[in-house]
Amino acid sequence: MKVIVYVEGPSDELALQGLLRPLLKKANNAGVVITFIPIHPKEGKGNSKRELITKTPIKAVNILGNDPDAIVIVMPDLYPKDTGGPHQTYEELKKLVQTNFTEILKRKNISDTRINQRFRVFCFKHDLEALVLAAEEQLAARLGAASIHITWVKPVENQDHNKPPKQVVEEIFKKHNDYYKGTIDAPLILGDSNYTTIAQRCPQCFKPFVDYLESLL
Repeated sequence: MKVIVYVEGPSDELALQGLLRPLLKKANNAGVVITFIPIHPKEGKGNSKRELITKTPIKAVNILGNDPDAIVIVMPDLYPKDTGGPHQTYEELKKLVQTNFTEILKRKNISDTRINQRFRVFCFKHDLEALVLAAEEQLAARLGAASIHITWVKPVENQDHNKPPKQVVEEIFKKHNDYYKGTIDAPLILGDSNYTTIAQRCPQCFKPFVDYLESLL
């Protein structure tokens, strides 16, 4: 079985590879290959979220139509809201992407409903850095601090669109006279974390994603 997870950028790809390393190894041993693909391999190129929502469903239809053993997952950030179509919540984002997927199936006259079962939508709420904040101990270690003063909402997925987790992480790094680099710091912090602990601390959107991957084994 092949599982393709489309994400917005390289920081998402690298961080998930590091965090989920034990799960990916277990899956590989079970014959399930999980691959993370950033819609843009370089940060700052184009509007990754919009393209993930509007263009990736087309890729998904082509992949799923030609490979009966494939599963495609689309996993954008929830923030910023209304990018790629009206939405503020995960449920609205999920419906938006799935509607795009269904419309492409109709356009291509594909009536096999089993394809829908192999297309899934998850998200980071509100962005990848929710997982970084959930890894409190590893975040502190990365900054050389004994602990981090909690300035964010708990559970961290309850942060809102006005101040998403990435902004909080950037502020924390600045307070420690450092600069946050997503492609470097997120993989290092999450690579030292236990993915089940992070899933428990992010039960709304990240845990369902982890549960789904584990269910494939």
